[in-house]
Amino acid sequence: MSVAAAIAHPNIALVKYWGKRDPILNLPATPSVSLTVAPFTTRTTVQWGAERDEVVLNGSSRTDGAGQRVLRFLDLVDPHRPPCLVRSENDFPTAAGLASSSSAFAALALAATKAAGQSLDPAALSVLARRGSGSACRSIWGGLVHWPLGERVDGLDSHGAPLRSDWDLAMVAAIVADEEKDTSSRDGMTRTQETSPLYEAWVANAPDDCEAALRAIEARDLEALGTVMERSTFQMHATMESADPPLRYLKPPSFEVVHRIEALRAAGVGAWVTMDAGPNVKVLCDPTDVPGVVDAIADLGIATHVLRPGGPAQWIEP
Repeated sequence: MSVAAAIAHPNIALVKYWGKRDPILNLPATPSVSLTVAPFTTRTTVQWGAERDEVVLNGSSRTDGAGQRVLRFLDLVDPHRPPCLVRSENDFPTAAGLASSSSAFAALALAATKAAGQSLDPAALSVLARRGSGSACRSIWGGLVHWPLGERVDGLDSHGAPLRSDWDLAMVAAIVADEEKDTSSRDGMTRTQETSPLYEAWVANAPDDCEAALRAIEARDLEALGTVMERSTFQMHATMESADPPLRYLKPPSFEVVHRIEALRAAGVGAWVTMDAGPNVKVLCDPTDVPGVVDAIADLGIATHVLRPGGPAQWIEP
């Protein structure tokens, strides 16, 4: 029996990943850029060799699809593995549009491989984490991360790559709702890809948005980065809304937060919004503008969390 533990932070996509060119390998249809954020954290412990397979997520034993997904991931680590016990906890809302699967499978990749006695470099860990959840390949790394498409059929060149972790950014997360969403990101991607008439245009535009984000990051141009982030966000949500039936992850308070931030920006404060497959709104800004962002939405009764660039996934003492 061997036990290993790891932590990882979720990442928020600035240029979005939405759709797959290979659903088995979780190869993306579009390149993306993200920011790994702290203090939100997933902590995962893997016991390699137990009486039976068991997956405990946020204190609840899971035998449903979520639990089976974890066990299938362990089979990728070692097809001949022994029974395993996995315990994983998030200190932030799960499956609510805050990228919990990105930190979950990044932490699982580290803990499981170490418990199995394997030694993988960060790129190989990123490829492995991607098999559990596409965005998890970015949470292996800290700070700003680029996930290129890659060219290989086996996906070995499609993994996260760090851009920079020395840019002092802030992101204010407005928690509109913390319950699990009705339609998972995985199912939402599939429906969008199969039914949205806007999907092909989304895929065609994404590489230019990604290049614009990379240039903005190189120049430390927050306005340029925020602008392309919003463009990617609203284009992605347009594909969701045009799916059949439509996917509506956003709620009325989500739009109210967006309106408040647009008004704040019109008043001269540099702040930009992004939303993933969930109702919660994240606001990218300079750290000095965090109080203004929080104040702008304070009277809505929505909880806010101030996030900063997080570090890479790492092993910890079990």
